[in-house]
Amino acid sequence: MRYDLDDLRLFLHIVAEGSITAGAHRMHLSLPSASARVRSLEHHAGVALLIRGRRGVRPTPAGTTLARYAREVLAQTARLESAVASYTRSPTAPLTLLGGGSAMHRLVPRALISFLRAHPDIDVTVSESRTPQTVRMLTDGEADLGVVLDDEAGDCGLRMEPLGDDSLVVIGQAGGILAGRSALTYAEVAEHPLVGLDARSSLRRWIERHVGPHATVVRHRTTVADLSVLVSLAAAGAGLAVVPRRVLDPRQRLDVCELRDSWARRRHLLAWGSKDNATSAATTALADHLRHAARSEPPLRRAHADPDDGR
Repeated sequence: MRYDLDDLRLFLHIVAEGSITAGAHRMHLSLPSASARVRSLEHHAGVALLIRGRRGVRPTPAGTTLARYAREVLAQTARLESAVASYTRSPTAPLTLLGGGSAMHRLVPRALISFLRAHPDIDVTVSESRTPQTVRMLTDGEADLGVVLDDEAGDCGLRMEPLGDDSLVVIGQAGGILAGRSALTYAEVAEHPLVGLDARSSLRRWIERHVGPHATVVRHRTTVADLSVLVSLAAAGAGLAVVPRRVLDPRQRLDVCELRDSWARRRHLLAWGSKDNATSAATTALADHLRHAARSEPPLRRAHADPDDGR
């Protein structure tokens, strides 16, 4: 029996999601098309591969076996394509990855470290850009992949998939103003002295656009250009700061509170470019490393009353 690689990818997505509909969405297929592919797999295998129920699907023993070997086959195929591509790709044509400030702070570096170690024959050019510029460059074929914000990407026609949470939180010195608080509105945050990014930063512009012109006047004790410096200032007690949750290091001693405002809930999307090699093995491998980096983010501590109160 000959297996189609796209059918195997679809089957793995269905098993992972527990739903044919969700699996079809991840493969950018219609539900009837995905269902037909699954039925074809089962017909050629001569055995049922999925148990269909009211709440979704789960693999039969035969389906579990197929999924296990399908993962191995697809992994081997990706390695094969990457090895062959290393002889055909020009060393002057690296992959191009774009992303905003919060993605560049932790997500992209984590993905790059693992990708470059696993693929010593592939180079990557990384640039920081705001979502509108990233979308334009991906559409024009000037980049391979981009990490964008769902709120700004809109319906741009590019292939996209959810990558992870990029919600905003408020941070401050451990045991300080935020102690014992679990959530605040931005209006409540603005009652206290803040430290922030400079007026040219994408995050500062994003916040001001959503807060609007009639918001409480904010007192910034200082503004800086780097998120790492901003987090350090807030942790040292210079003022509260509003930052993407993703940029925080869970090992750093500071208090973290949710922002109640609906605009503070943001998500990162992985966007694919329209270049000729957008579905190449190298691009697919880099996307896999970005997904893994997004999934492996450790949880953060919430604000606490006092670090030395014995609790």
